[in-house]
Amino acid sequence: MSSSDIFIGETIGTAILILLGGGVVAAVVLKASKARNAGWVAITFGWGFAVLTAVYISAPLSGAHLNPAVTLGIAITSGDWGDVGVYWAGQLLGAMIGAALVWLAYYGQFHAHLTDREIVGAAADAQAKAVEAREKGAGPVLGVFSTGPEIRNAAMNLATEIIGTFVLVLAVVTQGLNNEGNGLGAVGGLMVALVVVGIGLSLGGPTGYAINPARDLGPRIVHALLPLPNKGGSDWGYAWIPVVGPLIGAAAAAGLYNVAFA
Repeated sequence: MSSSDIFIGETIGTAILILLGGGVVAAVVLKASKARNAGWVAITFGWGFAVLTAVYISAPLSGAHLNPAVTLGIAITSGDWGDVGVYWAGQLLGAMIGAALVWLAYYGQFHAHLTDREIVGAAADAQAKAVEAREKGAGPVLGVFSTGPEIRNAAMNLATEIIGTFVLVLAVVTQGLNNEGNGLGAVGGLMVALVVVGIGLSLGGPTGYAINPARDLGPRIVHALLPLPNKGGSDWGYAWIPVVGPLIGAAAAAGLYNVAFA
């Protein structure tokens, strides 16, 4: 596959991934959404279906990595590093596009949520609360775009992301690769989607299971740029964990694969 096919495939696929994955979070948490309060199970299955849809759309072009950690794991196991930068660039751009599409799809709900007095406080306090949020951490809708911990402890949060991504990448490199070994095949796509659901149900509680640096960083950048009223901060102090943790987890999974399976 050519570099242009890889870039286009990863951009489209990751945009679909974030549109549907971020979309289910928006559906569950935003005011005036018919799916509000549907719960964690809806979110985890929504993300699983998002992975499945994105994989089948993008696999013919790029092999459907859709995740810099998956790309890193495949590069380590295969020894082919030639297109890693192209994959990562497409994934980050696609994640940003997908996050912007979630904002467009739920534009009215974002506005209703962020102007609700019970959510952002009285009008007289809104500006002060927004400043405080920018300085101290996450705004009230950041969870639609990116992840955050329930208990803020860098070592624990990093370990959770490492472990979750380790499971994901080990599943990809042992079961999910196509015949060329450079991406997800048809059956592999279904298997990985189910693994993502399993990770969300079993390991997603502490941090929201980013397990994908582009999935977290791209939408976080979009959150910082969007003209959302009373949006608060983008929690940049935490942002390194869902980037570094998945990359470490991917490298560990690929290392184990090379020792035990290759």
